[in-house]
Amino acid sequence: MTFKKLDDLSDIAGKRVLVRVDLNVPMNGGKVTDTTRIERVLPTIHELSEKGAKVILLAHFGRPKGQRVADMSLEPVAQPLADLLLAPVDFADDCVGKSAEDAIAELSDGDVLLLENTRFHAGEEKNDPAFAKDLAELGDIYVNDAFSAAHRAHGSTEGIAKLLPAYAGRTMQAELEALGSALGEPKRPVLAVVGGAKVSSKIDLLENLVGKVDMLVIGGGMANTFMAANGINVGKSLCEHDLADTARRIMAAAEKSGCEIVLPADAVVAREFKAGAENETVALDAIPSDAMMLDVGSASITKVAEKIDAANTLVWNGPLGAFEIAPFDKATVAAARHAAERTKSGKLNSVAGGGDTVAALNHAGAADDFSYVSTAGGAFLEWLEGKELPGVKALEA
Repeated sequence: MTFKKLDDLSDIAGKRVLVRVDLNVPMNGGKVTDTTRIERVLPTIHELSEKGAKVILLAHFGRPKGQRVADMSLEPVAQPLADLLLAPVDFADDCVGKSAEDAIAELSDGDVLLLENTRFHAGEEKNDPAFAKDLAELGDIYVNDAFSAAHRAHGSTEGIAKLLPAYAGRTMQAELEALGSALGEPKRPVLAVVGGAKVSSKIDLLENLVGKVDMLVIGGGMANTFMAANGINVGKSLCEHDLADTARRIMAAAEKSGCEIVLPADAVVAREFKAGAENETVALDAIPSDAMMLDVGSASITKVAEKIDAANTLVWNGPLGAFEIAPFDKATVAAARHAAERTKSGKLNSVAGGGDTVAALNHAGAADDFSYVSTAGGAFLEWLEGKELPGVKALEA
């Protein structure tokens, strides 16, 4: 897709720029405990402010369901944002109406204002045209820098983009360009690594990927379902036996489209799901009936590394084993570090995201060396599923 970027904006001094950002940050006792999402929106805010725009931030927090909920106010986020921005951030106690209008009227060129939680209004999640119109009347230009909310057709992500000149912020731009390089127009061969507990949560994702990638590594509890569908006894391992037909359908679709599915070559099994549990590596036809498969062994790790070496592009979603507890993190860590090394040496374009993926890559110390790691969660997964994202569609040039 083509979309308008900040590079396409000129003469914005004095203009009111409404910027949709993701400030849905972890909080504890009214204090922000992780500033990652705040840090990601700083480049766009800085750039607009330095060009003299009046920067007005739109964001949601939690799920107040159209009601004012005191502990879901964005007010506690204003100061941490100011600290990282190294500039004052004003706060308005509503995102529409007189409170917002008065606060905006007080802004000087380059000032930054954070409006209250958009989800305090029922019209936000309903994408009510009247609410979108109220938002749009506060600004001259709209910038969406919240890819993580782009899978929602809400007033501040989709409705408003139809009413004002709409542009992608720097974080949104980076995300769209990274995703485009991974599945839009990738350098082949393309390898996808998909892990996690259940096939049921990733059926759409798998069905989409087998038609787009050249190789698909399936790991985690999901792999057990595929192995069971192939007649392998997986003992007491997490397995959705009722999805055997689904797994076989996905494997048939992969064969038809020329996508190689890579399943484990061996299994690390244990009888207890706890850190340091006694374990052994066994062949797939020797998984004990009273044991659980919690990771893959050295043969599988070698196999995955070979596929990474053969790829020019990697899309990664989900761990290969129960990475949260040692020693069942070995395969995830080894594969992640191998992909990171290939990326550092310029041989691989690696894009990762969704759920446990970021935590797994951070655990492996590999996240910083991937080409791009998305923190978007649901939006990243829906993109992997091939679904249209309303907030992105609205930015098309």
